Amino acid sequence: MKNIHERTDSSKNSYTSSTDSPDHRICGSSSSSSNYSEAGSSTHKSPKSSSSLWSGFLGSAFSVFDTQKKDSNTTTRSHGWTAAVKRVMNGGSMRRIQERVLGYKTNVSNSISDIWLLGVCYKICLQDPSQEPVHTTGYAAFSHDFSSRILMTYRKGFVAIGDSKYTSDVNWGCMLRSSQMLVAQALVVHQLGRSWRKPSLQPYEEDYISILHNFGDSEDSPFSIHNLLQSGEGYALAPGSWVGPYAMSRTWETLARKKIDENNLQDNSFPMAIYVVSGDEDGERGGAPVLCIEDASTQCSQFSRNQVEFSPLLLLVPLVLGLDKVNPRYLPLLAATFTFPQSLGILGGRPGASTYIIGVQDDKAFYLDPHEVQQAVNISKDNLEADTSSYHCNVVRQIPLESIDPSLAIGFYCRDKDDFQDFCSRASELAAESNGAPLFTVTQTRQLAKPGGTSRGEEEVDSFDGVDDAEGSAQDEWQLL
Repeated sequence: MKNIHERTDSSKNSYTSSTDSPDHRICGSSSSSSNYSEAGSSTHKSPKSSSSLWSGFLGSAFSVFDTQKKDSNTTTRSHGWTAAVKRVMNGGSMRRIQERVLGYKTNVSNSISDIWLLGVCYKICLQDPSQEPVHTTGYAAFSHDFSSRILMTYRKGFVAIGDSKYTSDVNWGCMLRSSQMLVAQALVVHQLGRSWRKPSLQPYEEDYISILHNFGDSEDSPFSIHNLLQSGEGYALAPGSWVGPYAMSRTWETLARKKIDENNLQDNSFPMAIYVVSGDEDGERGGAPVLCIEDASTQCSQFSRNQVEFSPLLLLVPLVLGLDKVNPRYLPLLAATFTFPQSLGILGGRPGASTYIIGVQDDKAFYLDPHEVQQAVNISKDNLEADTSSYHCNVVRQIPLESIDPSLAIGFYCRDKDDFQDFCSRASELAAESNGAPLFTVTQTRQLAKPGGTSRGEEEVDSFDGVDDAEGSAQDEWQLL
C-alpha cells in the first residue's frame, strides 16, 4: 500500500457559533454562506511557489498602503498602514485569496441535491421553481452540523515526542490528525449523540470537554499524537514519517487493546471495541475485505471482558480502490456509505494530503482539513469554559469525489447489537447492488468468507465481468445469532 504524503501548505479556518435550528427537512429562504468553498483541481503550489505568490500579492498591497499614507503625518501614517495590513491579513478577503493561492476555488454551490453528512440528510430546496437555486434552512442546519464536528489540525509547540526532537507534526502528521477526527466523532456520537451541536454559550458539557482533553498534545492525553506513534511502532509509525490508512487503522486497534491490557476499562476514556475489517494482519492483498460477524463479536467480548453480550463497536475498513485514482465503479458505493446512520466518514483526501471526509452532495465530498498550523492546546477535564475554537471550523470545503486518493479507510460506529445488525443489513444490500465489485462483504463465519480476490487496480476495469458472484448472495451469507 502506498503511503499518504502531506502537502506543505495550511488553510486558515474561521470559527463561529451557530444557533440555527437543527431541523434539516424544513424548506424556507435564507442567504448563501460565503464560506461555502470548493477544493480546486489544480495541483498544490510548492512552498517556494506559494511564497513567491504571497510576496507578489503583499508587495502590491503594501504599495497601495504606501500611496494612501503619503498625505498623513509620519506617526499616523505608520499606525494606519500597520492597522490596514492587519485588517487585510485577518479578514475574510485574505482567507479567500489564501485558499486560491493554495489550490482552492471559492464557490457558492448552486446544487439543490440532498446533502448527506455522517448519516444525516439535509434538504436543499428551491424557493420558487422559476428562480435560481437558493440555500434554505436545510443548508443553515447543515452548516451548524458541519461546524460542530471536531477539527484536529497540525500543532506546534508541544512537548517533544518520545526521544525525538519533534515538537510539531507540520508536513507529516495529517493522517494522524484525520484519524483523530474520525475517532473523536465516534466518541461524540457515543457520549453526546449524533444530534449534538456545539453550544454557543459556556459552560460546556463535561463529556465534550473530556473528549477534547483526550486528544491533547501530550502523553497525558490517551489519544494524543504521542501515544498514537508509540502504539504504531509495529506498523512503522515514527515522528516525521508518513503513514497510510491501513497502518493508521491497525494503530488505533493496537491502542484500544493496550487500554484493555492496562485494565483501564473503568476510566471510560475509550468506551468501545475496535474491529479492523481487513484481509490479513500484514496488509491488504487486493479484493474486497470481509466483515466477519463472529470476529466482531469476539472483539466486543474481549473488550468488555465478557461482561456484556455486545459492546459499542468502532469499525474501520481500510481499502485500496485503484492505482493512481479511485476506480469509478466504487464512487457510488463510497457516497452511499454516508447514508448509513452508523457513518463516521472517510480517512482520505487528495493524493499527498490526508483529510477527514464527512459528507457528500452529488459528485462532491465535504471535508475537514488538518493542514492548518495552530499552537498546541491541552484542555483540562474540569475547564468547562475553555476556549475550544481551534477545534471547530465553519469553512465548508469540497473536493470532487473522483479525485480522492484510492488508499482510504471508512469508519462506522455501532452502539449495540441491534445497531450492528442494522449496519450489516445495509452493508449487505450495498454489496448486492455493487454488480460484483463491493467495497466489502459481510459473512457470519470465516468458513463462508472467500479467500483472495481480484485486485482493485485499474486493470480490473477491462476484466470485470464474472469475477465475483456477490450480487444476490451477499444478504444470505450472514445472520446474527
